[in-house]
Amino acid sequence: MKKNILIIASLFAMLATHAQDMGNMQHMQKDTAAKKLMKHDHAAMMKNMQHDTTHKMTMMTSQFSLDLPMNRDGSGTSWVPDETPMYMYMIHGKKWMQMVHGSVFLRYNKQDLFNKGSRGGTQFDAPNWLMYMAQRKVGKNGLFAINTMFSFDPFTVGAGGYPLLYQTGESYKGNKLVDRQHPHDLFAELSIAYTQRVAKNADVSLSIGYPGEPALGPPVFMHRLSAMNNPDAPLSHHYADATHITFGTATLGFRYKNVKLEGSVFTGREPDEHRYDFDKAKFDSYSVRLSVNPSKEWALQVSNGWLKSPEEAEPLENIRRFTASAIHTKMLGDASYVATTLVFGQNHHNSSGANEPAILLEHAYQFNKNAIYGRYEYVQKDAGELDLEAQYPTDPRFNINAVTLGYNRILTTFKQTNLTVGTQATANFSPTQLKTLYGNAPLGFQVYLRITPALMKMGGKHKMDKMMDMVM
Repeated sequence: MKKNILIIASLFAMLATHAQDMGNMQHMQKDTAAKKLMKHDHAAMMKNMQHDTTHKMTMMTSQFSLDLPMNRDGSGTSWVPDETPMYMYMIHGKKWMQMVHGSVFLRYNKQDLFNKGSRGGTQFDAPNWLMYMAQRKVGKNGLFAINTMFSFDPFTVGAGGYPLLYQTGESYKGNKLVDRQHPHDLFAELSIAYTQRVAKNADVSLSIGYPGEPALGPPVFMHRLSAMNNPDAPLSHHYADATHITFGTATLGFRYKNVKLEGSVFTGREPDEHRYDFDKAKFDSYSVRLSVNPSKEWALQVSNGWLKSPEEAEPLENIRRFTASAIHTKMLGDASYVATTLVFGQNHHNSSGANEPAILLEHAYQFNKNAIYGRYEYVQKDAGELDLEAQYPTDPRFNINAVTLGYNRILTTFKQTNLTVGTQATANFSPTQLKTLYGNAPLGFQVYLRITPALMKMGGKHKMDKMMDMVM
């Protein structure tokens, strides 16, 4: 495992070095041009620099619209607020713009810190993901994009996933995964998209992935700014955003100004336990999503999905999934912001007619190098979901509450890469019927070292003001 972790860290270092070298070449060219301009006229130089910055910002468009900023892109075709800062490496070319994004947590994770129950677990592991994106214009009104995402979880976390109290979803070796979060597939996304601007402030887009993400739910947790610091998947993952790895999906979307309507056909079955292969594409499920960004600080969505046989352990069970979410992000400075996400998700089971709801509230406060973050969840799960049918043959539903608080600090930034140390704790409040198994409030605890790209500097008013001061 240590060897695999070193390989992942080396990949980040190489990507950062390549991106920085490309950036240095561009900076050298700009510096030469700037010196020539300074010999003639300071005012003309600043005018040209402002034009150059504006041009770059204009080129940094969404992957799915020439009229929207790149900052709006979430996971799949979802939206986040335009105010969202970006942590990535970027390489500019003559025709292509390439981006690399990712995260690695090297951590110690102990669920049920004081051993109050019998369902806890301890593990050293490294949850991770790496994303490569590229896009280019096609003619005057066309846009082509490529998205890839990889996760080395099968090697650095293990085929059985990592310990996480009250988590459910997917299966391993013929058994339901309970109190564990499943690993993500090695190939988490391989998708292409084409967008055509059809009128002013209006475009049509088509995205195809194998695997990919249908138009269902909010942006997946690892792509939400409010959840970026937390190594754990939410307990409501399979109520809202678990379809982010779907082997076979096609999404058609229409946008007018800040409103987008999408529809998807996709494979309903969750990925199987063989994390290195490609599952069979069936296109037996579908979804619709309406997204609205009323301002640069807000992103809203509501969606509904009809999933055929999502769980391998329950092949005859179909689910109708409804989700609604609101994401708010506000910049407080060049490297400070607040980010909040509220998500409601609900699974309707066709066999019993029962509804199982979930509520998630996430918040992160980044102040320069420090971050304080938290998560509250309410999830309703039945005995079958927790694999407790034998103990509870009447299949009751349990109300589960969990609260997470965490803190981290960026230790250093090297070659546009952050090295961050952090810790967090989660209090799980057990329902009365499950206290004999879990204890009253089992505590999950972890410490970690995180490797991510640093905050990408986009220029803007603060940077231009400093440059003006230097010249004057």
